[in-house]
Amino acid sequence: MRSSHPRSAAVAALVATALATGLLAGSAGAAEGSAADGPVRIHDIQGTTRISPLAGKQVADVEGIVTGVRTYGSRGFWIQDPDADDNEATSEGVFVFTNAVPTVAVGDAVKVSGLVGEYVPGGTGSGNQSVTQISKPVVTVVSAGNALPEAAAINEYSVPAEYAPAGDPAAAGSINGLALDPSRYALDYYESLEGMNVKIGTSRVVGATDPYSELWVSVKGWENPTKRGGTLYGSYESQNTGRLQIQQLAPIAQQPFPVANVGDKLTGTTEGPLDFNQFGGYTLVARTLGTVKAGTLAPEKTKAQADHELAVATYNVENLDPTDPQEKFDALARAVVENLASPDILALEEIQDDNGAKNDGTVSAEQTLTKFAAAITAAGGPAYQWRTVNPEDKKDGGEPGGNIRQVLLFNPARVSFTERAPGDAVTATGVVKENGKAALTHSPGRVDPANPAWADSRKPLAGEFTFRGKTVFVIANHFGSKGGDEGLTSHHQPPVRSSEAKRLLQAQAVNGFVKEILAADKNANVLVLGDINDFEFSATTDALADGGALYPAIKSLPKSERYSYVFQGNAQVLDQILTSPAIKKFTYDSVHINAEFAAQNSDHDPQVLRFKP
Repeated sequence: MRSSHPRSAAVAALVATALATGLLAGSAGAAEGSAADGPVRIHDIQGTTRISPLAGKQVADVEGIVTGVRTYGSRGFWIQDPDADDNEATSEGVFVFTNAVPTVAVGDAVKVSGLVGEYVPGGTGSGNQSVTQISKPVVTVVSAGNALPEAAAINEYSVPAEYAPAGDPAAAGSINGLALDPSRYALDYYESLEGMNVKIGTSRVVGATDPYSELWVSVKGWENPTKRGGTLYGSYESQNTGRLQIQQLAPIAQQPFPVANVGDKLTGTTEGPLDFNQFGGYTLVARTLGTVKAGTLAPEKTKAQADHELAVATYNVENLDPTDPQEKFDALARAVVENLASPDILALEEIQDDNGAKNDGTVSAEQTLTKFAAAITAAGGPAYQWRTVNPEDKKDGGEPGGNIRQVLLFNPARVSFTERAPGDAVTATGVVKENGKAALTHSPGRVDPANPAWADSRKPLAGEFTFRGKTVFVIANHFGSKGGDEGLTSHHQPPVRSSEAKRLLQAQAVNGFVKEILAADKNANVLVLGDINDFEFSATTDALADGGALYPAIKSLPKSERYSYVFQGNAQVLDQILTSPAIKKFTYDSVHINAEFAAQNSDHDPQVLRFKP
C-alpha cells in the first residue's frame, strides 16, 4: 500500500502523535468503561454516533474475532463481535492499533484491553471523520482458527441514495454528534459498518489503479454513468453514493495489486474490513480481492481541424522538465500529434524551468520547451514555436524550485503570433483600440500580475494571434489548486471548500480583462482556457462567464462526457475552454487519454475546440 511512499510515514507519524495526545476526545486517565448489562462489547464502544461514548476510557477484555491484520503503515488489526446487537446504527467491528507488527492472526478469538479513542486521519484540521479504535492494547488470544463473522454485503440495494445529513449548525456544520441513520444516508451507512467485515460483488471500476495500489469501484452500476464507464460528478449534490475505495491487506511485495482502468470490472467477491483513511475516506481493505476483468477502453483521438478551422487546445503536462525521461516527452508528443491532431494553438500548463525541482533560481524554460518541441516534430507533428513569460523565482506556486508556468505553442504554418512588446513577470498587459479593433499592449503578456489573487499562483498568459486575417486572443490559465479543501466524506456537511475563495478572485480578474477586450471590440474572438481547477457548475466558472463575457464550452457536450479528471472515483471537470460571444459555432472535445487509465502521461485530459473565426 503506502508503506514505501513518503505519505505513509506521515500517516504513521500522525497516528503516533494523535495517540500520544489522547486522540480526539477524552483523556487516558478516565475510568474503565463498562456496559450497563455486563462486559463492554464492541457495539458499546462504537455507539450510535461517529464518536465513541467511551472515548478516552480504558476498557477490559473486549471480545472479538480477528478479521484482518495490517503489518504496514498504521499497524494493527480489526476485531468483530460475532454476537451482534439489534441496532443497525452500531458497528460490531473496531480497529486495534498496535504500533508494532501485530502478533495475532485472522480467525483468532481474542480479548483486548486498552484505551478507546477517536483518531482523525490527516489531523483534526483536515475535516476528516475519525476512526474509533483501541490503542495501547493488551491482547489475549483465546483460540485460533475460528470462522469469521459473515461479511455485510455492500451493494446497490443496501447503500442509500442520499449522501449525508446536513451538519449541525450549532456544531459548525459537523455531523459528528448526530445519531446515525444508516437506512437514509450513505455516509451514515458506511459509518455503521466501520471496522466490520464487509464484502462487495462484481463492481465497475470508476477510478483506475493509482501509484499507491488502490482503485475505486462503484457498487451502483446505474449511478451517474459516463459514456466510458466512469461515474460523473455533475453537481455538489451528486455525490455518487456507490463509490468505495479498494486496497488490499497483503503487502505488495507478497501480492501485486491488480492494474485496472475505468470501465473494467472487479469481478467475484472482494472482502475485508471497512476502514477510513485520509486519502479517500471509507475503504474496503481486502483480505480477499476479486479479479479484474479488462474492458475495452482506449485513448480517444479527436478529429483533425479543417483548413478553415482554427483548433485551440489546452493540456496540463504535469510538471514537465528536462530531467524527466525522454519517454515522457515522447509520449506527450505522440498525444499532441495523434490524439489532439496537432492543434494550431496549444496552451500548456505545468511547464517547469530548465532544471525542474532544483531550487537554484533558474526560471528559464527554454530547454524544456526545446526538448518538447523536438519530440513533437519527431512524432510527425509541426515545428511548433512558443511564447511565454518567465515567472519570478518561487512566486507562482507549484513544486518548489520548479517555477511552473503556462506556455502558448503555435504552428507557424497555420497561425501567426502578433508580437507587441513582450511583457515580463511583473508587467501587466493592457487593451487598446487600434483601427476600431482591440489589441494587447504586451503580447505575450501577463494579466494583472500584481493582483493579490495571483499571490503564490500562476499568472494568466495572454497572446494575440492572427488566423486567415482574423485576430484571436488566447488567455492561458492555471488557477489555484483545491489544496486545503475538505473531502466529500468530511464530518462537516457540506464540506468546507476553502480554496474556492482564491479562484473566485482569479476568475473575476480574468473576466474583467476579457470585458476590457470586448469593450474595445464586442466582436473580438477571445478564448480563455487552461487548468481552471474547478467544475463547470462552480462559482469560479460562473465568475469567469459573468455578464455573458464567456461561455464554458464544455457545457456544449452531453453531461456524460463532461469531465477531464478523475478524483476518488468521480469523473469531473477541471480543464476548460471558454469562448467569447463572437464564437458562436464550434466543436468541442474533451479528449480522454489519461484520467481514466492506470498508465498516464499526465493526470489531466486535454481539451480541444475548433471554430471558424
